[in-house]
Amino acid sequence: MNTEKDFSPLTPNIVRALNDKLYEKRKVAALEIEKLVREFVAQNNSTQIRHVIQILASEFALSQHPHSRKGGLIGLAACSIALGKDSGLYLKELIEPVLTCFNDSDSRLRYYACEALYNIVKVARGAVLPHFNVLFDGLSKLAADPDPNVKSGSELLDRLLKDIVTESNKFDLVAFVPLLRERIYSNNQYARQFIISWILVLESVPDINLLDYLPEILDGLFQILGDSSKEIRRTCEVVLGEFLKEIKKTPSSVKFAEMANILVIHSNDLIQLTAMTWMREFIQLAGRVVLPYSSGILTAVLPCLSYDDRKKSTKEAASACNHSLMKLVTPEDDEDEEETGSVCVPITLSCVLPFLPVFSLLNSADRSQVTLDLDGIVQVLDRHLHDSSTGMMTRISVLKWLYHLYIKTPRKMFRHTDSLFPMLLKTLSDESDEVILKDLEVLAEIASSPAGQTDSSGSCDNSDSKLELQVPDGAKAGDSSPSTPSMNSYFYKFMINLLKRFCLERKLLENRGAFIIRQLCLLLHAENIFHSMADILLKEEDLKFASTMVQTLNTILLTSAELFQLRNQLKDLRTQESCALFCCLYRSWCHNPVATVSLCFLTQNYRHAYDLIQKFGDLEVTVDFLMEVDKLVQLIESPIFTYLRLQLLDVENNPYLIKALYGLLMLLPQSQAFQLLSHRLRCVPNPELMRTNSITMRPTYTHMDYNDLLQHFDRVQSKHLEVRHQRSGRADHPDRKLML
Repeated sequence: MNTEKDFSPLTPNIVRALNDKLYEKRKVAALEIEKLVREFVAQNNSTQIRHVIQILASEFALSQHPHSRKGGLIGLAACSIALGKDSGLYLKELIEPVLTCFNDSDSRLRYYACEALYNIVKVARGAVLPHFNVLFDGLSKLAADPDPNVKSGSELLDRLLKDIVTESNKFDLVAFVPLLRERIYSNNQYARQFIISWILVLESVPDINLLDYLPEILDGLFQILGDSSKEIRRTCEVVLGEFLKEIKKTPSSVKFAEMANILVIHSNDLIQLTAMTWMREFIQLAGRVVLPYSSGILTAVLPCLSYDDRKKSTKEAASACNHSLMKLVTPEDDEDEEETGSVCVPITLSCVLPFLPVFSLLNSADRSQVTLDLDGIVQVLDRHLHDSSTGMMTRISVLKWLYHLYIKTPRKMFRHTDSLFPMLLKTLSDESDEVILKDLEVLAEIASSPAGQTDSSGSCDNSDSKLELQVPDGAKAGDSSPSTPSMNSYFYKFMINLLKRFCLERKLLENRGAFIIRQLCLLLHAENIFHSMADILLKEEDLKFASTMVQTLNTILLTSAELFQLRNQLKDLRTQESCALFCCLYRSWCHNPVATVSLCFLTQNYRHAYDLIQKFGDLEVTVDFLMEVDKLVQLIESPIFTYLRLQLLDVENNPYLIKALYGLLMLLPQSQAFQLLSHRLRCVPNPELMRTNSITMRPTYTHMDYNDLLQHFDRVQSKHLEVRHQRSGRADHPDRKLML
């Protein structure tokens, strides 16, 4: 520096001392400057004061020489001390050169800059608040300074500034928020710690309402919550906890809509629990305001429902979110927008920023007019069903959602049924029984909801009569399901596709077929299920599948508790309806001879059963056939056929029953089943009374053409025989039997 230059009113001795490399000499110069400025203050000579500050700033603090810069910094601090309460008039000139030195490459100089600014701020106190943003900006940089002395100095200055803000009621929050929003996205841990500490301080000041600006910094807070530092995460959790407490106290002033979508985009393991906790509170406090964000919320919530115990808290919070959100959907959401005057603005995960302005206007008075984004919800649910990696509990929740939507908004949901239907059918192959149960509930609701009601078609026989379906006795107006006393057009479609699925996936039929059909009999009506399936199987071209399916249905009919009422209906053919049902089942049961005989036993058509067994001599007796006869013998000994065994006591009126049983006995090889049935027949009293004249026949409602039924049986079995011969490549030899 040119020491010959005129720096008046600074004396040459002061100038030389300010440029000295020794701190003690610069300190002596600072004391002289303080004395000089005090004289100017006493004289009220502001011109000279500004001139001194200007010289110290431009010629020293901003000098190229490091010792000169150090001298300028201590000189500016001395000016501030001398000015006292009047320093506020010169703060801009005092602060700017000091802040410039914050960027100096020399760590010692940055430390002296912190020291100088500390003294300036300490003297000015509240007067520095108009310059808060530039001070905050400078401090945020020093918070990440690599030099520990500089960091220590910046922390002292930071604490001082926080004390000033806490004491004052003139803090300009509106001007500060844009800077806070910018700096909150810093990735530096020290800078993050600095930001979090300031938010915590501002939140604690009663006169500063930072909650109004929470939507602008919430995303940044959640990003900081994912920091690798435990200390930073802990501090951030405290900040978010304080905000959440305030939200609970004043929910009416909270901008829920602007923050809802922020929460759903954070799936990091470290922050997911907090995000779910916030979302749970938002849903409970804001209610229907969050409905436009339902698809995004579900995208975030549903995967968490399959977490294991390692993330138990997150799973529980997500479950609460899911339950609360589901409760927000009401039957009013089934009304068209034109009717309600509502506006639906679907929100997706890609619409996080900027927020749609319409939702910033939503308050408690407008909440009832928010419209459910049903299309978005269904899209999310369908996507989770299609994803093979979706966890079991998530799939169950998806199906619960679909069922809930079909109950609450059936009209709108049926617009999506055609797209959902294939995946719902595919879900029947799921590994979990619980998933299948929920899936069947959804399919049953689709099949029985009045919203899908159209004319059902289907023939039970070769006539032109339509298939008439019944409703479960328990279906009443007060039930949870709004089903009406008839199935809709989707019922028959469901039955057709279910049988197709069984045909294509034989393992599904083998492992889950009986389970699925039994549950459907509970959810809908056993007669509806059997009636429609029999009608469909009557036209089945795959005869082997038809035989297997009939065998499955027959086993369910004879053994399942769910079919108790239907069995009782078939035991006594005294009504036109029961006879029609028997004929419908019989024509399809003919695909499986043993099943047909067991149906005749169930309906007490013993003479017809005897006639059928007589025809077994013309059939190809295979191992599978004999195994089915074996199973029938076991069933005869079961509680289901208790009435049949008791009828053996009435030999005179049930000769054909005994003959039919003897026919089965003659079919069997010397096996355990043979011994079992033989022993049973030996218990029949007085066999000599078996005669066919003067028999009292059971009364029936209508006369059935049993000859026609036998002819139908012959036609069906001829088709089966022809198909078997074609498969084996053998000529058709009706007299040929499989030798066992």
